[in-house]
Amino acid sequence: MTALVPSPLSRPLALPCGVVLKNRIAKSAMSDSLGDGCGHPTEAQIRLYERWAEGGAALSIIGEVQGTPNFAEKPGNLVLHPAAQMSGFEKLATAGASNNANLWLQLGHAGAMADAPISTPKGPSALDIPGLACAELTMPEIQNLPAEFAQTAALAQGLGFGGVEIHAAHGFLLNQFLSPLFNKRNDAYGGSLTNRMRVLIDVITAVRAAVGPSFPIGLKLNATDQLVGGFEQDEALQVITALDGIDLIDISGGTYFPGAPSSSDRVGSGPYFLDFAARARGKTDIPLMVTGGFKTFDQAARAVDDGAADMIGLARALVIDPDVPNKWVSGDETNPDFPRFSAPPEGGVTAWYTMQITHIANGAPPLVASDLEHAMSDYQARDHKRCTLWNNHFGLSK
Repeated sequence: MTALVPSPLSRPLALPCGVVLKNRIAKSAMSDSLGDGCGHPTEAQIRLYERWAEGGAALSIIGEVQGTPNFAEKPGNLVLHPAAQMSGFEKLATAGASNNANLWLQLGHAGAMADAPISTPKGPSALDIPGLACAELTMPEIQNLPAEFAQTAALAQGLGFGGVEIHAAHGFLLNQFLSPLFNKRNDAYGGSLTNRMRVLIDVITAVRAAVGPSFPIGLKLNATDQLVGGFEQDEALQVITALDGIDLIDISGGTYFPGAPSSSDRVGSGPYFLDFAARARGKTDIPLMVTGGFKTFDQAARAVDDGAADMIGLARALVIDPDVPNKWVSGDETNPDFPRFSAPPEGGVTAWYTMQITHIANGAPPLVASDLEHAMSDYQARDHKRCTLWNNHFGLSK
């Protein structure tokens, strides 16, 4: 029997802050929707991140952890603030760090895309368009954002999480400030790109001051919003050039803007943003993680071996098979068997993968493609129940 040859994905990665990731595969942030509806981790969520750590990922990132309950993406989000019940977060941090893995919190604020049943959406500018309405953030609200992000990061550090990732992608608040489609302000936070990136730079500076030099800080940044008139690659490169104090740039793209095509649902056989990563490589020495479209061992190994990416972000692949990192790092080229859906409704594929995450967390048999309708029903019913829990717990009247 021929021994497996370790792949390029097995190489450790040293971050600028001094932390070393054991290999080149990360479980990128997804909205696992496993919070308890009151902002706290559940036993299922703790098991989930322990399972992904056992599967060999060097890094897992928990999607959309909120610093306040006011602008959440979904009622399954976690909320880490001084009044939170810290014991569950501590258990989550410990479980996600098993098998020498790193577990980071993605610091989120949905802004204009906040879930209306549990919030009053606000963005850089007031909008009233089909599918999306929001008020405008006031100047004091904007100026308080860096302190809010910094507070959540400091709490994460104290609870034992391995790092944080600042979310400035996919149409959420910091991406909204960057995008001319969302940001119509004519003050210090709108107009020129220098002004539109101001709050992001201020957030990064505040977070770094709060956690010190040796705690990892990542940034999830859109290469492009994939919307006409939105944030585009040349501007993203200018943002990258201006970054300081970041340990890993997680390159992604697209937006959850109503009706916009999702990068994760688009048809294609290869990674989405490697061409942009090649351009970014000439602008920065910060390690680059590329997320989106990696479906095979060859794609991931080639991207690292060629120097196009320092880290490979996998999401749906690890929902199909949580053991992909152990396989690919060892040189086992077995690829996940992705389901194929026939004409799925909008949001249907996301619902299917979210409910499959729940099956992993609970040790249940995996879903199959024909479970799509049932998965959507379960997903919607769970969110509806948690909206009531959220509003009651946080004292929000809806």
